[in-house]
Amino acid sequence: MKKLELLLSLGKRGAAFEGIRVTLRDLAKELGISPQSVMRLLNELEQENLIKRHRDGKKTLVSITEDGLEFLERICDEISESVSRGLIVGEVISGLGEGAYYVKQYAPLIREYLGFDPYPGTLNVRVIFPKTVFDAISDVSPVVLPGFVKDGRTFGDVKAYRIKLGDVEGAIVIPSRTVHPPKIAEIIAPVNLRETLGLKDGDRVRIRVLR
Repeated sequence: MKKLELLLSLGKRGAAFEGIRVTLRDLAKELGISPQSVMRLLNELEQENLIKRHRDGKKTLVSITEDGLEFLERICDEISESVSRGLIVGEVISGLGEGAYYVKQYAPLIREYLGFDPYPGTLNVRVIFPKTVFDAISDVSPVVLPGFVKDGRTFGDVKAYRIKLGDVEGAIVIPSRTVHPPKIAEIIAPVNLRETLGLKDGDRVRIRVLR
């Protein structure tokens, strides 16, 4: 674990781009271990071809190798996959003001397919983790609200993914045609989520995708 922490520390200091000047004392203080332990870990990382280093006076220039970068990328992907399954962390933002109209049009289908009467509006959340909405729902089967024609206007299919936000169950809805980028989760629920959960723009929320 300390070896990974050391490699991450070097990456944050810029060693992924160029050789950086570091001291054993600085690294030891950050990692909470002795300078001798840092030296041992650096030796191991170098033997595994994860870093390169050479002396520059009293300091050491250290850079992360291509193998080291690939190792970190693999670790990040594995962490993301294990943590992001069914979890979305995001920031509440204001929408475009069109949510109420569309929720009203689809309300009978939402009631039939999802089992609740939707509040006439949506909560928009900018996804921070994982990278996009689709990364969190890629292995979840959606409930499809079928498209229809009303007053000469065509409304397309909408994919709905059941979620839980706080103590409230609702759904992320993704229209077949959407103006929202994949970084925005549009959520419907049987209540006004902002009022019920006391949310405002900029608030951080955790969304659980139900299976």
